[in-house]
Amino acid sequence: MSQTITRGWTIQPVLAGLVAIMTGYASAIVIVIQAAQAAHLSDALLSSWIWAISLGCGISSIALSLWFRVPISVAWSTPGAALLVVSLGSVSYPEAIGAYIVCGVAIVALGLSGLFDKVMRLVPGGIASAMLAGILFRFGADTWLSLGHQPELVGVMVAVWLVARRLVPKFAVSLALLAGVAMAAARGQTDFSAVHANFAVPVLTMPEFTLRATLNLAVPLLLVAVTGQYLPGLAVLRSFGYDVPSRPLVGGIGIVSLLLTPFGCHGVTTAAITAALIAGPDGHDDPSQRWRAGVAMGVFYLIIALFGATVVALFAALPREVIASIAGLALIGAIMSGLNAALSNPRERDAAMVTFLCTASGMALFGLGAPFWGLVFGLVAQFVLQSRKAA
Repeated sequence: MSQTITRGWTIQPVLAGLVAIMTGYASAIVIVIQAAQAAHLSDALLSSWIWAISLGCGISSIALSLWFRVPISVAWSTPGAALLVVSLGSVSYPEAIGAYIVCGVAIVALGLSGLFDKVMRLVPGGIASAMLAGILFRFGADTWLSLGHQPELVGVMVAVWLVARRLVPKFAVSLALLAGVAMAAARGQTDFSAVHANFAVPVLTMPEFTLRATLNLAVPLLLVAVTGQYLPGLAVLRSFGYDVPSRPLVGGIGIVSLLLTPFGCHGVTTAAITAALIAGPDGHDDPSQRWRAGVAMGVFYLIIALFGATVVALFAALPREVIASIAGLALIGAIMSGLNAALSNPRERDAAMVTFLCTASGMALFGLGAPFWGLVFGLVAQFVLQSRKAA
């Protein structure tokens, strides 16, 4: 087996893994940083968080790609990180860790028990997609708010994104980020003096379990991970002809994620966008050899995990508008997909819109946040409307 792993390597799967990981970090790491800033976490805690999610993604991608001989792409939950931007400030960090553990245990149980597919049918797809779109909406809006604050800087980023989206869509976010960094540097708005090649130091946080954190974080995180990450990720793999069973995939990734939770990991899951990059022709001309791209991607994850502190320093050197704008541009596709799925079924459309508007509003009631209430009001609306139609 070891000879099979080491022989047959070409530059193609390595480059595919590198492009996939660059795309993932350029489009998603900024949201993790925003969440940490919203919760006023220290650089040490943020570095540990990046270390934990990168390590979890790397271990899972390598192990599962080798086990199934399939290009498995694992990523942290970007919608989950977006949820944390909104909700993490309302609970303490130990409470958040406790909520991550509750969510992780639930995902492992769903995966290993084989209940994953059955439970998914209990929540209407339109409502789950609407909640996801509502969580992400504010990030899309932040791009245009930032444009009002720094029109030249953000305007260049938007222009580059539009042109790249037309010509080289895979690299649109990365090129927009590079344009933003170059523009900010030219205007004297960057300070890289504090950037050094520092190794990440994991920070262990003891969890606190509270009902408030469970309802505000664990429940929405669970739904977002399952509907916004695991389902699309499995769908992408199957669209390329890789019929991977959900039980070992969801359960295995869930266990790795759960073990890293005390160090800040809010959840790693199957990926969709980067999965398409390594599972398609770019991963390897021979579909049976594309698993190598998954292994290569995992190795790059592990390298980045070592330098979590450096990643934090790099992004801290940039203007806030660059971070906010690139996050919004990166999530346009996810917002669009969520809204499209939310409104595609006429029987769920009204309830889905209730869910979306409530979640996007950012409202809070009885100490519980908008994603939770968006789900509740959406399910109530669906029940009432369907009961009325049945009568």
